[in-house]
Amino acid sequence: MARVVVEGERITVRLGPGEVPAARRRTVRLPGSALRRVGVEPDWWRVLRGEAGPGRWLPGRCVGVRHGPDGTDFVAVRAGGPVLWLELAPGAPFSRVSVSDPAPEAAARALRGLLPKGLYERRDAV
Repeated sequence: MARVVVEGERITVRLGPGEVPAARRRTVRLPGSALRRVGVEPDWWRVLRGEAGPGRWLPGRCVGVRHGPDGTDFVAVRAGGPVLWLELAPGAPFSRVSVSDPAPEAAARALRGLLPKGLYERRDAV
């Protein structure tokens, strides 16, 4: 299972062993300065936007890249639990990153410290 970790001014998504082959990467590294919104979505499927790109898209388990009108998203989600989502500024590697982190609320609290003043988002519709 993927985990989101704050390392200083960087955000790192560490993928689980079963997710690495589908994602074609072990980690996703993002600059903390690119973070614009963060939230937790209780319904995992609501974070999926756009068309499926490279990755694995099985019912209840989605890992990879999705392309849509708002840009490119990275997802590592599974059914049965809430999903942590991050919206990023233009110029970041992805527009949105969505992860079934084992502790999404705790990860969201840690990430909120990186948000520019005035951009705090506790929970928002996707």
